[in-house]
Amino acid sequence: MKRLFLIAWCLVTTGTVLAQTADFVKGADVGFLQGQERRGVKFHDRNGQERECLELLKNDYQMSAIRMRVWVNPRGGDCDKHALLAMAKRVKELGMDLMVDFHYSDSWADPAKQPIPASWQGHSYKQMKKDLRNHTVEVLTLLKDNGIAPRWVQVGNETANGLLWPMGHIEKNPKQYAGFIRAGYDAVKKVFPNTIVLIHLDRGHKQSLYDWNLDIVRKYGGRWDMVGMSLYPYWAQQDHPELKADDIITDCIANIRHVSEKYQCDVMIVETGFEVDEQHPEKMEEGRRQLARVVREARSETNGHCRGVFYWEPQCLPGGYKLGAFNSKAAPTVIMEGFIE
Repeated sequence: MKRLFLIAWCLVTTGTVLAQTADFVKGADVGFLQGQERRGVKFHDRNGQERECLELLKNDYQMSAIRMRVWVNPRGGDCDKHALLAMAKRVKELGMDLMVDFHYSDSWADPAKQPIPASWQGHSYKQMKKDLRNHTVEVLTLLKDNGIAPRWVQVGNETANGLLWPMGHIEKNPKQYAGFIRAGYDAVKKVFPNTIVLIHLDRGHKQSLYDWNLDIVRKYGGRWDMVGMSLYPYWAQQDHPELKADDIITDCIANIRHVSEKYQCDVMIVETGFEVDEQHPEKMEEGRRQLARVVREARSETNGHCRGVFYWEPQCLPGGYKLGAFNSKAAPTVIMEGFIE
């Protein structure tokens, strides 16, 4: 009887893990794409055939999801709610899933800067929580009114050091940082109760950062459904040349297991990227190898708790950004083959 029970338990457990890995998502953040298209960039496949970029990512590289950032009142309208809606409609037409990345800023927000939007300047903490909540609800309601439901929403972008500085700086005002995260979480659930809400931190290989930040959020009442990680061996090595890319990847995979167990939640690599250097093809082949390893191990060595890998701006061309994955002819490099099973 004991043996039969163990066999049944193993079958159930294995089935659960297989179901989770079958739902593993491969995707891309393409926030620059609309601007590229306005400038006349035409994308091509490996054979030189002109292709629509999202269709190319989906059909040639097994991508099923697109991630888009949204700013509050950006200059020129790039990455505002209307730009998000336009891209979301295209994503839906292709049958792909959408991730919305709220920066809660008029421009870039990351670990080095989390500027308060101009229209929120001078507001009290109570009012700024309301600002954040209203903005979140407004953007998501626009999507909902157009028949679009994002599968995931990030409340903040790479908030390792908090957001909406200095009011929500994690060291100066940890309770307020957690309060902003909770306000964003509640706002998302108000519009889309079933949408998965992420808290997103950088340096996925650094376990101590995740313990510190997430412990603070949890202590002061913040909530999340999933943890998003950025994984960039290239940038990590710029800060610490002694590190090896494979060790960085190893540490990130271990951190995914750690975070999922400690906080009882799933994890997703929402940003990664590898160097495009057309003068040194061996670097791009190494990028393909590293990306393939990230996708493979995220899927198979995290007990089913890493739910996907997103490449940040693969369609970027050399000269503008080092870690895209397309060449100067606007065609995929060998790096992109890291996504192909």
